[in-house]
Amino acid sequence: MVKKTFSTTIGGKEMTAEFSDLAEQANGSVLLRYGKTVVLATACMSSKERNDIDYFPLMVDYEERYYAAGQILGSRFMRREGRPSEEAILSGRVVDRTIRPLFDHDLRNEIQVVITILSIDQDDPDVMGVIAASLALGVSDIPWNGPVSAVRIGKTRSGEMIINPTYEDRAQEEYLYDLLACGKEETLNMIELGASEASEQDLGDAFDKAVSIHKELETWQNEIIATLGKEKKAVATPEALPELERLFEDSIAPRLAEYVFSGEPGYSKIRVLETEWQDLVAEKLPDVSKKRVADLFEEKLDACMQKGAVEEGKRADGRAMDEVRPLYAQAGGVSDILHGSGIFYRGGTHVFTALTLGGPGDTLIVDTIEHSDEQKRFMHHYNFPPYSVGEVGRLGGLNRRAVGHGALAQKAIEPVLPSKDEFPYTIRLVSECMASNGSTSQGATCASTIALMDGGVPIKRPVAGIAMGLMESEGKHAVLTDIQGPEDHHGHMDFKVAGTREGVTAIQMDIKLDGIPVPILKEALVGAKKARLEILDVIENEIPKPRANISPLAPKILTMKVKVDQIGLVIGSGGKTINGIKEEAGVTDITIEDDGSIFITGKNGSAEKALAMIEALVREYVPGEMCEGEVTRILDFGAFVKIGPNAEGMVHISEIAPFRIERIRDALAEGEQVKVVVKEVDEKGRINLSIKRADPGFAERKGLKQSTQAPQMRRPEAR
Repeated sequence: MVKKTFSTTIGGKEMTAEFSDLAEQANGSVLLRYGKTVVLATACMSSKERNDIDYFPLMVDYEERYYAAGQILGSRFMRREGRPSEEAILSGRVVDRTIRPLFDHDLRNEIQVVITILSIDQDDPDVMGVIAASLALGVSDIPWNGPVSAVRIGKTRSGEMIINPTYEDRAQEEYLYDLLACGKEETLNMIELGASEASEQDLGDAFDKAVSIHKELETWQNEIIATLGKEKKAVATPEALPELERLFEDSIAPRLAEYVFSGEPGYSKIRVLETEWQDLVAEKLPDVSKKRVADLFEEKLDACMQKGAVEEGKRADGRAMDEVRPLYAQAGGVSDILHGSGIFYRGGTHVFTALTLGGPGDTLIVDTIEHSDEQKRFMHHYNFPPYSVGEVGRLGGLNRRAVGHGALAQKAIEPVLPSKDEFPYTIRLVSECMASNGSTSQGATCASTIALMDGGVPIKRPVAGIAMGLMESEGKHAVLTDIQGPEDHHGHMDFKVAGTREGVTAIQMDIKLDGIPVPILKEALVGAKKARLEILDVIENEIPKPRANISPLAPKILTMKVKVDQIGLVIGSGGKTINGIKEEAGVTDITIEDDGSIFITGKNGSAEKALAMIEALVREYVPGEMCEGEVTRILDFGAFVKIGPNAEGMVHISEIAPFRIERIRDALAEGEQVKVVVKEVDEKGRINLSIKRADPGFAERKGLKQSTQAPQMRRPEAR
């Protein structure tokens, strides 16, 4: 094996790219190492063009391998990799969204980039996946306008900025933000961010820092490509059709702006003109392919919409550049069965979110190479049915878009949720996109906030989100607030920003250009804040704060804590004790954690009953404590009384009456209930009880008489 290696230092740690014949059949491949994490990236392109499609056929696959974690993962019945985890889907989306804008979309050869995680330690393979894909494409003969770089930047509340933080770093409670940024040539083209209400200034500084790290990585990659890169294959340029251009300019162009800037939302007017164009070409130039006809219309539509926005400040639906569409918020009112619900409208985007609360036993167990046996107590799921855009399509199954949008809304809301100690419930939100005309993910964030407050979840502050867009024409640009469908499709940027009144909690950016300069992103952050505050006004006008109580249909959760050495007592041999309590009390679940925390989930008083049973089980008695119990055994020198499920004490014969009695059985019988007081608890935990101190009238009621015989020395029996 012949190897060539190239190294650089990023974030104080060495990154090494190794090129060999390991995957020699691929157009390009690289083995990338960073710390102990190793990824393999391969890039392949088919030899034949596909003439049956009207889109660029790029596939990005992100493959996790269980062996990478040094563990045998999976279920007991399936010890091999199956469908990709949500983490793998999200990581694949990161790579796809970063490299896709840098291809010529006239290309019709199938291209597949595969990222395989060979080894994983504390370093994030997402960042490495982007850089490895860039190198594999860069040294290949596949036409691509790279390289592109990636970096993760974290900042603690103390102000420390960490480059490519490890999983351990990112687990810190005082982490202000976690930014994954990709880009080239001092621009950014993909952003994923989760934050704890970070300021726009903080995030602007993070973008600047990301660009500076990208410069270092880009220089390193260019050196590698200059050394090993192959000559790129040419992309076939479509043949010019001047007669088609003339037909458009003569018949459609004079009316295009009228139809585009009609003041109506969506595509309704535009589609009328497009249909007229297609019919006209079919009549005048029947030999021209439908794809060329559609492509030309799209090209002219792009230019018209962008020029109108930049030069005249015009938008398709007639709004101002910073104007948010009409808003509507509704808390509850859908069904009493639901634990909470929210409905949110922003123009033609309508989202309904349902809240379900469960006990700690309802958490999602995540078992992947990145997160082994992790329990998630908050889940947000997102559904985008075909009727939301007025289409017919297949329902069911999971797709990358749904996973990505659901994860974005989850990331936006997570920072404002109460801690487990404050609110021990497992929380599941499901957002249903009922109608879509731009940024349903941010509509889902708003509807989810409403559902949480309607359900009585004590969130810190409500969260709202907005999507910002970008139009460019002849070197000038315009930033658009609250982009609708046509502005998303024909614009250059979809910059989604969510947060509270205090700061940003999540960002996701997708673009169609090679990159966006940081000053434009900072401008978009300012516009997003203005819109976010406007949306929050509408939400808080509907429901100003979380309801005081959760739904009566939600389970009740009671918490308590026992000593660590009492956990085994509560569980019992083989779970016998805890299962018995569950069955007798009728609770849904009892969860016991390693620190002795116990969470009891139930309805209709069952949780209270189970709590009382456990409290009695682990109760520790102190001198002077009054109790009532059952006499279980009688001996010559005293009697044993059961005062709790797991507690028994002895009443000495001298502690029954204020005088000496001859026979203990004259006073007590097995099964009898008596009042006692704890006299002492000795160093071995044995409990000594007294009846005469707890019930001074006991001897008189029993008719006991003082013994006339001299006391005899008794040999105490072993207890």
